[in-house]
Amino acid sequence: MREFRYEKATDPAGAVATLTAAPEGAYLGGGTNLVDLMRLGVATPDVLVDVRQLTSTEVEDLPDGGLRIGAAVPNADLAAEPRVRERFPLLAQALLAGASGQLRNRATTGGNLLQRTRCTYFTDVTMPCNKRAPGSGCGAVAGYHRNLAVLGATNRGGDDGHTCIATHPSDMAVALRALDATVRVLGAEGERAVPIGELHRLPGEDPSRDTTLAHGELITAIDVPALPWATRSRYRKVRDRASYAFALVSVAAAMDLRGTGPDAVVADVRIALGGVAHVPWRATVAEDALRGGPATEEAFAAAVAAELAAADPLPENAFKLPMATNLVTRTLLQISGEARA
Repeated sequence: MREFRYEKATDPAGAVATLTAAPEGAYLGGGTNLVDLMRLGVATPDVLVDVRQLTSTEVEDLPDGGLRIGAAVPNADLAAEPRVRERFPLLAQALLAGASGQLRNRATTGGNLLQRTRCTYFTDVTMPCNKRAPGSGCGAVAGYHRNLAVLGATNRGGDDGHTCIATHPSDMAVALRALDATVRVLGAEGERAVPIGELHRLPGEDPSRDTTLAHGELITAIDVPALPWATRSRYRKVRDRASYAFALVSVAAAMDLRGTGPDAVVADVRIALGGVAHVPWRATVAEDALRGGPATEEAFAAAVAAELAAADPLPENAFKLPMATNLVTRTLLQISGEARA
């Protein structure tokens, strides 16, 4: 680990000013991801600005019935928060599916959104990786890619520095994507609100950038708008072992049904996928296919198939397509069964 300077800011504006003036610096929140990357030599900041005690550790009610989550709320506390468990169970379930109990106690809400990929080529500085070292190539395409992206990957057949098939690791971010959360940030130009669908980015021509945040911008809170029918929602995750493992495929889903029995109709639905793309993937094609249609197993499976029509898997991760179809279908059946009960 290379030497760095540690700064403990006294207020958010001071933290933003300090980091903006340090192009190679980084914020330190819970440190559960950053410190690991520093030990591996992947991250080499020359300045660490400690922000853990600068943003809110509270969950507040919003006027519309939604919640404002302070960026410093520990993942464990957020998962246990009664209002989250009651209003947005998919979010509590996603948090509990992530990491270990010890890490959830330390990890922050803001930091969780900014996790970097666990692609083995990214975390091994001896291997080629366009995300870590643009232009060095993507070792995963012809190498080990079982855990990697099947949707949204770009230029996978070339080796011009753009190819990247890494996946985003956060479970929480998938749930927040389904809930249309808004991320509140503070930067040198002041405050702004970023829809979560605009926070993370596909590799494009610069796979080294995970988000649209400018250097020095600090996440201060996350707003989750009211969604009354999210009380019947689920987060389900398929992984290689029962705990402390990243998703092969995951789904966050909520559904509003009208009618009962075989005549039930999907009035509205939210679906987001994890483990399949460089970003938490909102399944808008599947959602559009389901709205106004029957709440049946056949309709659910057909909608997922339409979403996955754009997938471009590699030999070792093609299994993710039937896995995603089965996972989403079973999750929606579970939600619809609860709604009809």
